[in-house]
Amino acid sequence: MAKEKINLLIVDDEQQFLKSTATRLEVRGFHVIAVDRGEKAVETARREPIDVALVDLKMPGMHGEQTLETLKEEHPWMEVVILTGHGSIDSAVECTKSGAYSYLQKPCEWERLLEVLAEAYKKKVMNQLDIQEEKMNELLEMSAYSSPRALLDKIRQLDQED
Repeated sequence: MAKEKINLLIVDDEQQFLKSTATRLEVRGFHVIAVDRGEKAVETARREPIDVALVDLKMPGMHGEQTLETLKEEHPWMEVVILTGHGSIDSAVECTKSGAYSYLQKPCEWERLLEVLAEAYKKKVMNQLDIQEEKMNELLEMSAYSSPRALLDKIRQLDQED
Protein backbone atom coordinates (compact mmCIF):
# COMPACT_ATOMS: atom_id res chain seq x y z
CA MET A 1 0.00 0.00 0.00
CA ALA A 2 1.36 3.43 -0.93
CA LYS A 3 2.15 5.83 1.82
CA GLU A 4 -0.13 8.83 1.42
CA LYS A 5 1.38 11.29 3.88
CA ILE A 6 4.37 11.83 6.12
CA ASN A 7 3.60 10.82 9.71
CA LEU A 8 4.43 13.74 11.98
CA LEU A 9 4.06 13.62 15.75
CA ILE A 10 3.72 17.03 17.43
CA VAL A 11 4.25 17.18 21.19
CA ASP A 12 3.41 20.45 22.94
CA ASP A 13 1.41 21.33 26.05
CA GLU A 14 0.17 24.63 24.57
CA GLN A 15 -3.21 23.58 23.16
CA GLN A 16 -3.67 26.56 20.81
CA PHE A 17 -0.20 26.12 19.33
CA LEU A 18 -0.78 22.38 18.98
CA LYS A 19 -4.10 22.82 17.19
CA SER A 20 -3.03 25.62 14.83
CA THR A 21 0.28 24.00 13.91
CA ALA A 22 -1.37 20.63 13.29
CA THR A 23 -3.95 22.24 11.02
CA ARG A 24 -1.34 24.17 9.03
CA LEU A 25 0.83 21.08 8.56
CA GLU A 26 -2.09 18.81 7.60
CA VAL A 27 -2.84 20.99 4.57
CA ARG A 28 0.82 20.75 3.57
CA GLY A 29 0.86 16.99 3.18
CA PHE A 30 1.52 15.71 6.67
CA HIS A 31 -0.51 13.22 8.66
CA VAL A 32 -0.31 14.94 12.04
CA ILE A 33 -0.77 13.25 15.38
CA ALA A 34 -0.85 15.89 18.10
CA VAL A 35 -0.35 15.10 21.78
CA ASP A 36 0.14 17.34 24.79
CA ARG A 37 2.58 15.29 26.90
CA GLY A 38 5.82 13.39 26.42
CA GLU A 39 4.33 10.20 27.84
CA LYS A 40 1.58 10.29 25.22
CA ALA A 41 4.18 10.82 22.50
CA VAL A 42 6.09 7.70 23.54
CA GLU A 43 2.88 5.64 23.71
CA THR A 44 1.75 6.93 20.30
CA ALA A 45 5.10 6.12 18.67
CA ARG A 46 4.87 2.58 20.02
CA ARG A 47 1.47 2.11 18.32
CA GLU A 48 1.87 4.07 15.09
CA PRO A 49 4.74 4.55 12.63
CA ILE A 50 6.16 8.05 13.01
CA ASP A 51 8.59 9.58 10.53
CA VAL A 52 9.40 12.85 12.32
CA ALA A 53 8.53 14.21 15.76
CA LEU A 54 8.30 17.92 16.60
CA VAL A 55 8.81 18.19 20.35
CA ASP A 56 8.55 21.07 22.84
CA LEU A 57 11.02 21.09 25.73
CA LYS A 58 9.08 22.43 28.67
CA MET A 59 6.04 20.28 29.42
CA PRO A 60 4.50 18.80 32.54
CA GLY A 61 5.50 15.21 33.28
CA MET A 62 8.07 13.88 30.85
CA HIS A 63 9.90 16.94 29.52
CA GLY A 64 11.16 17.32 25.98
CA GLU A 65 14.69 16.06 26.51
CA GLN A 66 13.39 12.84 28.09
CA THR A 67 10.86 12.48 25.28
CA LEU A 68 13.64 12.94 22.70
CA GLU A 69 15.88 10.36 24.36
CA THR A 70 13.11 7.77 24.65
CA LEU A 71 11.89 8.26 21.07
CA LYS A 72 15.40 7.97 19.64
CA GLU A 73 16.20 4.93 21.78
CA GLU A 74 13.03 3.08 20.77
CA HIS A 75 12.83 4.33 17.16
CA PRO A 76 16.34 5.03 15.84
CA TRP A 77 15.14 5.96 12.32
CA MET A 78 12.73 8.61 13.61
CA GLU A 79 14.07 12.14 13.42
CA VAL A 80 13.20 14.52 16.24
CA VAL A 81 13.08 18.30 15.89
CA ILE A 82 12.99 20.37 19.06
CA LEU A 83 10.82 23.52 18.87
CA THR A 84 10.77 25.47 22.10
CA GLY A 85 10.13 28.85 23.61
CA HIS A 86 12.31 27.97 26.61
CA GLY A 87 15.58 27.10 24.97
CA SER A 88 19.16 27.78 25.86
CA ILE A 89 22.55 27.03 24.39
CA ASP A 90 23.08 24.32 27.01
CA SER A 91 19.80 22.59 26.22
CA ALA A 92 20.51 22.84 22.48
CA VAL A 93 23.85 21.10 23.01
CA GLU A 94 22.28 18.41 25.19
CA CYS A 95 19.46 17.77 22.73
CA THR A 96 21.90 17.52 19.85
CA LYS A 97 24.00 15.02 21.81
CA SER A 98 20.81 13.04 22.49
CA GLY A 99 20.06 12.79 18.78
CA ALA A 100 17.87 15.78 17.92
CA TYR A 101 17.97 16.53 14.22
CA SER A 102 17.46 20.24 14.80
CA TYR A 103 16.75 22.71 17.59
CA LEU A 104 14.48 25.67 16.81
CA GLN A 105 13.26 28.57 18.94
CA LYS A 106 9.64 29.72 19.09
CA PRO A 107 8.45 31.72 17.37
CA CYS A 108 9.90 30.09 14.30
CA GLU A 109 9.42 31.39 10.78
CA TRP A 110 6.94 29.09 9.05
CA GLU A 111 9.06 28.44 5.96
CA ARG A 112 12.06 27.62 8.16
CA LEU A 113 10.00 25.07 10.10
CA LEU A 114 8.80 23.44 6.87
CA GLU A 115 12.36 23.34 5.54
CA VAL A 116 13.67 21.68 8.71
CA LEU A 117 10.84 19.13 8.75
CA ALA A 118 11.53 18.30 5.07
CA GLU A 119 15.25 17.89 5.77
CA ALA A 120 14.54 15.75 8.85
CA TYR A 121 12.27 13.49 6.80
CA LYS A 122 14.92 13.30 4.07
CA LYS A 123 17.47 12.17 6.68
CA LYS A 124 15.05 9.57 8.07
CA VAL A 125 14.55 8.08 4.60
CA MET A 126 18.29 8.18 3.85
CA ASN A 127 19.11 6.41 7.10
CA GLN A 128 16.38 3.84 6.71
CA LEU A 129 17.26 3.03 3.12
CA ASP A 130 21.00 3.49 3.68
CA ILE A 131 21.27 6.11 0.96
CA GLN A 132 24.20 8.51 1.05
CA GLU A 133 23.36 12.22 0.94
CA GLU A 134 25.04 12.69 -2.44
CA LYS A 135 22.86 9.95 -3.99
CA MET A 136 19.73 11.39 -2.32
CA ASN A 137 20.51 14.83 -3.73
CA GLU A 138 20.96 13.33 -7.21
CA LEU A 139 17.60 11.60 -6.94
CA LEU A 140 15.90 14.79 -5.79
CA GLU A 141 17.53 16.87 -8.51
CA MET A 142 15.89 14.58 -11.06
CA SER A 143 12.56 15.85 -9.88
CA ALA A 144 11.43 19.36 -10.65
CA TYR A 145 10.44 20.67 -7.25
CA SER A 146 10.09 24.25 -6.20
CA SER A 147 8.34 24.13 -2.85
CA PRO A 148 8.84 22.34 0.47
CA ARG A 149 5.68 20.34 -0.18
CA ALA A 150 6.92 19.14 -3.56
CA LEU A 151 10.21 18.16 -1.95
CA LEU A 152 8.34 16.23 0.74
CA ASP A 153 6.25 14.49 -1.92
CA LYS A 154 9.39 13.35 -3.77
CA ILE A 155 11.02 12.07 -0.57
CA ARG A 156 7.77 10.30 0.35
CA GLN A 157 7.86 8.55 -3.03
CA LEU A 158 11.39 7.33 -2.27
CA ASP A 159 10.20 6.15 1.14
CA GLN A 160 7.46 4.08 -0.54
CA GLU A 161 10.04 2.22 -2.58
CA ASP A 162 11.34 0.63 0.63
